[in-house]
Amino acid sequence: MASRTVTIHWPNGTTSAVAAGSAWLEAARQAGVAIPTGCLGGSCGACEIEVNGRVVRACIATVPPSRSGELTVELAVDPYW
Repeated sequence: MASRTVTIHWPNGTTSAVAAGSAWLEAARQAGVAIPTGCLGGSCGACEIEVNGRVVRACIATVPPSRSGELTVELAVDPYW
């Protein structure tokens, strides 16, 4: 069964506990992690992050539930930004 609270391991070495379904940008802000943004509508890709190796656009995505109760986030690298 997936956990309703997820422990997120951020790229700056911090961790935070977040409710599944929370907005990624707000979860990052609360953890002191700056995720770059552009359009805030999902079309530019500036806010792409990797969550357990899967790329998501943080401005339009929410924290998913996790069977293990943990997620690891990395900032996606885009050579055009």
